[in-house]
Amino acid sequence: MMPDPVSTAVVHVVEDDAGVARALVRLLAAAGRQCETHADAEDFLARYDPAQPGCAIVDLGLPGMDGLSMQATLVARGIACPIVFLTGAGTVPASVRAMKAGAVDFLLKPVDSQALLAAVDAALARDAAARQARSMNQDGARRLASLTPRERQVLDLVVAGRLNKQVAADLGTAEKTVKVHRGRMMKKLGVRTVADLVRLVSSLRST
Repeated sequence: MMPDPVSTAVVHVVEDDAGVARALVRLLAAAGRQCETHADAEDFLARYDPAQPGCAIVDLGLPGMDGLSMQATLVARGIACPIVFLTGAGTVPASVRAMKAGAVDFLLKPVDSQALLAAVDAALARDAAARQARSMNQDGARRLASLTPRERQVLDLVVAGRLNKQVAADLGTAEKTVKVHRGRMMKKLGVRTVADLVRLVSSLRST
């Protein structure tokens, strides 16, 4: 059985105040969460492994690179790490910018423990869902790549709504042959109905 992505996740605490960082780690550890601490954004960016499930709690006013700049760096690198921002002096423009860039939440210090845990759970759930979606798309892409050129032609025409007879006419072949290619194509892709086929292809084309 595969491990639960949430149970194996790491919550990265990016906080320059050592006392605050320790308090956050104690709270998270009591809730059964694994933690890693980082005193600044540069340390987080150097040590963060995108392959490891998790999220980050980030102080907005970090020394050097601030929290928003760190978030922008992750986005520029194509790294989807869910972030919960903490700040002692938040502003509306900062919170709007953070949320538009994909932050899960924007909380003011001193933070309510239950609000923080709820935000972290939401961040971990978002990360797990995104990883599952990427895994499914990668599997679908591998299956798609396994099709022969003719099976791919049949796929495109079936998804376009063409019937077997019409596909045969389009490809200049017998309807019986089209049925064989269609059956093999759908078996390779792991789908049973045209509706499932359309959903699979649509999801792959949207990524």
